[in-house]
Amino acid sequence: MLSKLIVAMTLRMPRWFVRWVSRRYVAGATLDDAVRVMKRLESEGACFTIDVLGEEISSLDEAQYFLDEYVRVMHAIVEQNLDANLSIKPTAFGLLIDKEKGMENIESLVQQASEHDMFVRLDMEDHRVTTETIQVVLDLHAKGLTNVGTVLQGRLHRTPDDIDDVAKAIGPDADYRICKGIYLEPESIAYTSKNDIRTKTNEAIRMALEHGAYVGIASHDIPVVNYTLDVLNEFKMGPNLEDPRENAGAQRRGKGPGYEFQMLLGVRGPMRRKLTKQGHRTRVYIPYGEKWYEYSIRRLQENPTIGLQIAKAFLMPWTNRP
Repeated sequence: MLSKLIVAMTLRMPRWFVRWVSRRYVAGATLDDAVRVMKRLESEGACFTIDVLGEEISSLDEAQYFLDEYVRVMHAIVEQNLDANLSIKPTAFGLLIDKEKGMENIESLVQQASEHDMFVRLDMEDHRVTTETIQVVLDLHAKGLTNVGTVLQGRLHRTPDDIDDVAKAIGPDADYRICKGIYLEPESIAYTSKNDIRTKTNEAIRMALEHGAYVGIASHDIPVVNYTLDVLNEFKMGPNLEDPRENAGAQRRGKGPGYEFQMLLGVRGPMRRKLTKQGHRTRVYIPYGEKWYEYSIRRLQENPTIGLQIAKAFLMPWTNRP
């Protein structure tokens, strides 16, 4: 209740205060800001996925902006020799405005990324585009562009079927980020209790690994991370080991031995550093862009537990190491 109260107060504060709070979780407004953050964190052994912030677009002109900006990001990764890939929202490329043009934009970026042996992750948005997002991945793989994967959310009832269907379609080329999911979907299509969401997320991680997929475990939930570590041990997977799964594909450049751990910028830094020290590949999600305010407000609304972190950062700033 205290955390929710702090978040409610923060949402009513001036823009400068929200910016102060968000600086832990958002690299900044510009690509240069994102590069600086990555240069700082790479000394801790982290790799990265970069997201250009933006809410749902209303015109194809905006989609062109995102395509152009991600090309800039791709060139910066190459020029700065960063261990990073791209994370995009399909709707930002026009998928809901003009499906054909949206697909054309996404394919253009994935093709350019492929030329640099760079991976592109399609973020999963709300249930309106779940099927379409997965289909984009399958269509691109059918065209020989295998440097693309998507996100699956443990909370959705459909996720086990999606894992089965994608495995049947592209086999060992399947590459997922498995997370709980941040969208508050209706009970008719999603689990809503904390325990159910955690259990189903764990089941999705195990199932994806059993199918031979590459799995990014995107969770800050200690029980989920510990469960994953147990499953990896059971499958004889881990740091400095070749992937032993007979149904898995060859290890990609910039990837771990069949899995990696992924975390948001500014969240669970100590746990990330511990996993890295143990030899696990850890990836940090680096959001940046002019829409930092909208992103910050949305994250606060979606995760009221951030309130206690805000209070701690304000009262004990020396502890605020991401």
